[in-house]
Amino acid sequence: MPARPNKRRLIDADDITRIKFVRSPVLSPDEETVVFVIETVPDDRKKYQAHLWRCRVDGSELRQLTFGDRRDTSPVFTPDGKSVAFISKRGDYPGIHLLPLDGGEAKKVVEKDGSFMWLTFTPDGKTIVCAFRPNDPLQTPEPGKAEDKSKSPDGKPPKREAPVYRQITRLWWRYDGDGYLPKERWHIWAFDVASGEARQLTKGKADEMEVAVSPDGRWAAYCTSILADPDREPDLQELFIVPIKGGKPRRIATPPGPVYLPSFSPDGKTIAYFGHDKPGGAYGVTPFHLWMVGVNGNPAAKDKTPRFDREPTDMTIADTGEGFRTVPAHWSKGGRDLTYLFSDTGATLVCRVPARGGVPSPIVRGQYHFQGLSFGKLGKRAVGLVSTPTTPGEVAVIDLTKKTTTPKFITNMNGEWLKSVLVSRPQEIWFTSTNRTRVQGWVLKPPQFRAGRKYPAVVQVHGGPRTQYGYSFFHEFQMLAASGYVVLYTNPRGSQGRGQAFTGAIVNGWGTVDYEDVMAATDWLVRQSYINPKRLGVTGGSYGGYMTNWVVGHTNRFRAAVTGRSVVELRSFFGTTDVGWDFNREFGGYPWDNEEAYKRMSPLTYAKSIRTPLLILHNEFDMRCNIEQAEQLFTWLKMFKRTVELVRFPEEPHGLSRHGRPDRRVARLVHILRWFDKYLKGR
Repeated sequence: MPARPNKRRLIDADDITRIKFVRSPVLSPDEETVVFVIETVPDDRKKYQAHLWRCRVDGSELRQLTFGDRRDTSPVFTPDGKSVAFISKRGDYPGIHLLPLDGGEAKKVVEKDGSFMWLTFTPDGKTIVCAFRPNDPLQTPEPGKAEDKSKSPDGKPPKREAPVYRQITRLWWRYDGDGYLPKERWHIWAFDVASGEARQLTKGKADEMEVAVSPDGRWAAYCTSILADPDREPDLQELFIVPIKGGKPRRIATPPGPVYLPSFSPDGKTIAYFGHDKPGGAYGVTPFHLWMVGVNGNPAAKDKTPRFDREPTDMTIADTGEGFRTVPAHWSKGGRDLTYLFSDTGATLVCRVPARGGVPSPIVRGQYHFQGLSFGKLGKRAVGLVSTPTTPGEVAVIDLTKKTTTPKFITNMNGEWLKSVLVSRPQEIWFTSTNRTRVQGWVLKPPQFRAGRKYPAVVQVHGGPRTQYGYSFFHEFQMLAASGYVVLYTNPRGSQGRGQAFTGAIVNGWGTVDYEDVMAATDWLVRQSYINPKRLGVTGGSYGGYMTNWVVGHTNRFRAAVTGRSVVELRSFFGTTDVGWDFNREFGGYPWDNEEAYKRMSPLTYAKSIRTPLLILHNEFDMRCNIEQAEQLFTWLKMFKRTVELVRFPEEPHGLSRHGRPDRRVARLVHILRWFDKYLKGR
């Protein structure tokens, strides 16, 4: 009997609009129900819609809770588990809404012209504590005059438009993805659930966020800075608590250094947080540890995981996940231990540590990418958003009663799509670079791979640099493989997941051992019998774009290159990025003190050596790597009469490939494929 034909098709660029993006699963207090967000792309492909869904912890009774042309995000259960609060714009302004799970319409708790984050209920369910940041006035008032708050004839607020001017006095006046920051900062607010009455709990010059509520409902813990100019020293954070009913905030002494994500112990006497006591180092090198401190400052703050050389954050990147998620450490019901995420050797997993301290033990091992974690009250189970190399993120349950466990997937929102396409499974590899350094990577072959054939190949370099590629579904890689390319992606020195020494190896040394590792990966690749060594491409975005620029400025081994949202000239980068002033720690000082190092590590210095056909992709509203970086490289290469092309994406911030407008995400992928097809396949 003849075999049935395989009706699955090859993945293409448009598939990024067909994937259902699962976001933000939360577990009910009784640990029986899960609510999560499904983000989809409507037919016009110019935005995303996001709706709440629910199911039982066994995956049954799956149903959609909210509908319409809107974005409903950030769900959180009420303490009794009967309703969920969420953030949505359902009127003139964004607001917090409350939806009963037994049926009925969502009730507005509050609407305000601004942004909400970190929704948290008091234990009695009567108050929502969160971080709120108001927007600037709709129009810039003339000097000496008040803002005109009158509404238009239809009763709606006047349309927000560009102001007459922007008066900037702070160092941190913009942030990629948020745009131009309002004058007011994030502060802690409390909103009465029944009346919507608002109460601002904190004020100050610095952002105050990452809220935790004490078990007795009296206090809110948060993190902030007390410096006169907090933007200059982002590593110097402080821990505070403030009475939720109103009153003066109280500082809890912690060692100088960053303080993030506080969480109260079940008895309310201790606060756990993530931080370290070595401020002043390069970003992302010193690992954050789990610390504890008494609410009254006694016992004093102490590092509970001093020998744990891994980051308690999801540092695994992909183009289908939320990215860079950190969740507070969760106390067990009796307060004996704490559970949280950590990144390790290409995976983001779950670990547990006794409250007395020690080395955390993984309770989930394997090839998983946890992008979030949520707990109930009983301590029996947790839910996570989990991706694998062949599956976009889905909701999975883990059993907390076991010493080690395996995630059990309870949703399959992309099941039908996965049945319709050919997905390649990456092969993990290890190779040796200079100084006998072992480097991790993955090779992804075309889904219709044929032995004996020679394939063109694309080397991918991740951004960061302090992130990691790993065991996660990456649509762009799958698309390139489906188009007939072997894709190699690796974690060179400077990446996360291998400890502080590995991560810090490139401080004041970009373009050194990281370049050596990328080239060692290329050497490994061309030794494979199925690779055509004369048809190699290289690409990456952000720091991966930096490394792409560096590679083609130092070797002609690659026949084509695509650089995205890249760093080109470090001196101008310092002053044009939203967080540039902090890079003095990375590059051995400020540009005026260490100009030679900035020049030495800038790819533009070597632009005249670039002979590889180069496609430059950049986003016009990128505040992390300003588009002037791309413009400089393009202009220089045109003057050198090199083969170069610049593609600009209007309105888009740095993260176009992860969360940009869907039609522009597709266009970006089409341009990448067009360039490689032209120069690696001759099409």
